Amino acid sequence: MSTTSSSGRTNQLTHKKSPPHRVGAQDREASAAAIDSERTRVRAMLQEIIEGPTATMRPTTDQAGSPSASMTVPIGYIPTPTREYRQHRKLLRATTGVASRPAIRIIPEREAGRVVIPIPIPIPRIIGSRVLMWKQDPSVSEIGIRKAFLPGLMLAGPKDSRISIQGLPLVSPNAMADYIETPGTQEFDAVHTFAVVRQMLTLAQRARGGAVAPWQWNSASNTDAISVFPRAGVTPNAFYSRNLKALKFFFFTKPGSPPGTPQVFTCRSFDIVAHETGHAILDGLKPGWLDPSNQPQTGGLHESFGDLCAIFLTLSQLDQVEAVIAQTKANLHDKTFLADMAEEFGLALGRPNGLRNADNDLKLSEVTNEVHDLSQVFTGGIYDVLADMFAFERKPGLRDDARVLLEVGEYLFGLIVRAIAAAPAANATFADIANQMLTIAHTDGKPVQYRNFIRNRFTVREVVVSPTPLTADHKVGMKLLPAFAEELGVAQDRRGCCGTMQLPEYNQGDRVFEDDLEDLRSLFSDNGRVKPSHR
Repeated sequence: MSTTSSSGRTNQLTHKKSPPHRVGAQDREASAAAIDSERTRVRAMLQEIIEGPTATMRPTTDQAGSPSASMTVPIGYIPTPTREYRQHRKLLRATTGVASRPAIRIIPEREAGRVVIPIPIPIPRIIGSRVLMWKQDPSVSEIGIRKAFLPGLMLAGPKDSRISIQGLPLVSPNAMADYIETPGTQEFDAVHTFAVVRQMLTLAQRARGGAVAPWQWNSASNTDAISVFPRAGVTPNAFYSRNLKALKFFFFTKPGSPPGTPQVFTCRSFDIVAHETGHAILDGLKPGWLDPSNQPQTGGLHESFGDLCAIFLTLSQLDQVEAVIAQTKANLHDKTFLADMAEEFGLALGRPNGLRNADNDLKLSEVTNEVHDLSQVFTGGIYDVLADMFAFERKPGLRDDARVLLEVGEYLFGLIVRAIAAAPAANATFADIANQMLTIAHTDGKPVQYRNFIRNRFTVREVVVSPTPLTADHKVGMKLLPAFAEELGVAQDRRGCCGTMQLPEYNQGDRVFEDDLEDLRSLFSDNGRVKPSHR
């Protein structure tokens, strides 16, 4: 038959059948010589492979038949399925049993100076644990439970250097250092509560540029963690206590419900845990704001900050952000679990939209001096600014809506935290925070529309007065005056607030208690004889 060489020339190969014959001594000697010759050839080829084999590649066209058209390249560079590469693989397979070049090759001395040995990149050791937690609470079945990863060392309890679960049996990690517990159990409640407190503290520290967010009692000589009690007792309440260095979450049965009705656990509410943790974080940043001698709006800021922590912690988690986008079709003023706070708790108390609704239209002239009422005005204004910024940044043809909302939420929460840090240490007002937000947004180089959103929303809510039309851009450095002047000395009404704002320690209860003790001491004298009491 005929074959065509790589240079295009045709060679005639004629195969003739040899007549059968017996194998004699002469044939055996010839065969042995042929085997020795083949072994020598194989050894030479193996040495060539070890030292870096090459192959001559010739063009398949006649016009490139000259020697200058040939090129010598390393065998490893020859693409499959060339004849040379197939021969190379067959030789390796026949001699080593491996069809590819060994991973480690002997480097000839002539190449030693040219070969760069790569430095291996160490695989980082990642410390952290996976947990199961409620996305909102058991009543929000649409989104249910999520698996989350908490970076950092998490010990049995669970606990870490800043947070310690108390009042429940110790929860230990599994073999993978994870805390995967069964929903509805006290172990799950412990892990869920820890996870929300940890995530909220981490979010606050990110908003501070990575700076530590201290608990109120922390100092260089006091690094005590906050104690968290997921099942502190029976009552429809939850609170943060500075004196106890604790967050306490209670449980209760819905009023008027028949026997056997499942209890409502406040620790299972993502919103309630984030809200109370927000009080603790703000107390570390502004210890004077919890004092009842402040203006009512200062108390309103404390209560509002708790609600905003729940909103922005939700917006820091991509799966929840995606759920908000799908639920609202990217319109944050559509009904959504993001704006409804503590749905299960609110339903148990007979309220259709949770404990409160952030997407409201309340103005200062429409609320009382009761701190909870006041807080809704500020929370609603921030929620409007969030919706405005998101609508402004939306470009669904370029970026996913969930990614945009995640980034807007991260920026706005950081803006609020930095504005609070720059606000007065006492008697801070809504206008103080709004003006600080305007200043910082400009310093950050944000578009003027950001400042317009802040000015316009708080002007409409009668928090500030704008000297220029709301259709004009906000002028850099223009401070907005409050629409209503706060009267100093007006007592705060905290009847509608959460458990934190109603604790005696934040309502001069400690002072009253000490005054009572002092009165008792003055009544006793002269070796135990009692003076007449006029009380």
